[in-house]
Amino acid sequence: MLIGLLQDDATRSYAMLGKAVGLSSGAAHERVRKLRERGVIRRTTIDVDQEALGRAVTAYVLVDGNTWMGDSGDRLAAIPEVEEAHVIAGPASVLLKVRTSGPKELQDLLRQVFQVDGVTGTQTVVVLQTLFERTLK
Repeated sequence: MLIGLLQDDATRSYAMLGKAVGLSSGAAHERVRKLRERGVIRRTTIDVDQEALGRAVTAYVLVDGNTWMGDSGDRLAAIPEVEEAHVIAGPASVLLKVRTSGPKELQDLLRQVFQVDGVTGTQTVVVLQTLFERTLK
């Protein structure tokens, strides 16, 4: 329950968290501390409206490679528009979730992806509408 409450609003006080789950604020604080220590809670962040920041285009890019692409994480992470990168089994080696301000910027991003060692091709799927996004609790 604590994780779900924190995912909904990470600014909740330990007193509010404790009250919601039937613990004292001190006990809630201790449980959250232990969740952080165990790596269950990796970071605390905010949910940002990407369109409001000028990142109106969301796309998924399947990246083909002629080598093991699992070693390319640092190079892909250096491209600011890449939001997620996953080594996958299936029609490609890596799946990227990217956000750009428009089609030209998406094309520029794809050029950067092609500069990563081992990349031989990409297939891009542009999102027309996001029905919902969520983190499972």
